[in-house]
Amino acid sequence: MAKLVFGMNQSLDGYVDHQEMSTGPVLFRHWIEHVRDLTGSVYGRRMYETMRYWDEDRPEWSAEHREFAAAWRRLPKWVVSRSLKSVGPNATLVDDDVEAMVRGLKARLVGEISVSGPDLAGSLTNLGLIDEYRLYLHPVVLGRGKSFFAGPRPPLRLVSTDRVGEDVIRLTYVPA
Repeated sequence: MAKLVFGMNQSLDGYVDHQEMSTGPVLFRHWIEHVRDLTGSVYGRRMYETMRYWDEDRPEWSAEHREFAAAWRRLPKWVVSRSLKSVGPNATLVDDDVEAMVRGLKARLVGEISVSGPDLAGSLTNLGLIDEYRLYLHPVVLGRGKSFFAGPRPPLRLVSTDRVGEDVIRLTYVPA
């Protein structure tokens, strides 16, 4: 049975905004390895559209950027959206019965499936489907933006803390 994991970079005050937080070489390497090891990813529309950046090579990319892009492209993706009409390579559009689709993925796959997007994660949390939360805390206070948690959560239990790179701390929680 697969494990559904929601993990994202966030500010100390709880906001997610990839453009406001720097990703140093150690953290970027961490994300390459993370994506490489995933069984698949379930995306909300906005996060999927942001990640489509990795669909086409760019001349300014480093070897590490190309490595991340290759891992991301290989990864099976399920995109939850009622407004999109199509999705890119190696992706499946999901426009209804998200709960049944996610339960099916968890039942038939093995490994980790990431959830990307706070709104989608909130919906899946409300359905009791998220098995683990990974908060990557960056030493920045944004004071605005999209919250990591889209609404109140049930109690969580801290299971680990890890330093990733020079200044990012990963907190890993499971439902209590």
